[in-house]
Amino acid sequence: MTSCRLETFVSIGDTFFILFDALMLDKNHLATIGARHKAYAAARHQVIQLASVAQGASKRAIFALHRDDAGETTRLLDEAGEALRAIQQLATTTEGIDEEGSYRAALEEYAEAALYRDFVTTGKVSALADLPVTISDDAYLGGLSDLTGELQRRQVRAATEGRMEEVQRSKEVIGEIVEALLAMDLGGYLRTKFDQSRNSLRRAEEVLYEMTLRNRS
Repeated sequence: MTSCRLETFVSIGDTFFILFDALMLDKNHLATIGARHKAYAAARHQVIQLASVAQGASKRAIFALHRDDAGETTRLLDEAGEALRAIQQLATTTEGIDEEGSYRAALEEYAEAALYRDFVTTGKVSALADLPVTISDDAYLGGLSDLTGELQRRQVRAATEGRMEEVQRSKEVIGEIVEALLAMDLGGYLRTKFDQSRNSLRRAEEVLYEMTLRNRS
């Protein structure tokens, strides 16, 4: 919508002059937009802070899992979940705030950590609905793709400790994940995540092959 202004023609002698009135803007409407923008900016600042807490805690939870520190893993995942739920509460009053990139990245990191924790403790990969925090489909798939990297790192540790059964199991689970992702024909950034999961599978196969050869020699 373009601004409009009123023009008044005034003549003095044989000369015409055009007088312009003030721009006809709805100042109340602009004030409403300004207030909405300010509120969004404040909420976005909160989201960035909370997302940083959630993402950092999720990363540390993964490290704790690699150290077999179950208590610290639970504490950190609870901390991450609390921060994510706070963002989700903000989203009920601030439209679009849950589309912020920092929040989506934190969700994905949390999904990866929660899935890894569940696999380590139960031997199974949890479904989306079983996670304690509401997660989008994309965040779940991204976390699932990244899970293959953690499983492969765990496999390497098992190989160095001579645990052949776990090495085999890790390769099988990574293969199942890759097969499921392949069937979805993912695009965009999830395609990149899928390609990374295939690399994890390739490395897992190599670790299993090398360990099999060592055991035969």
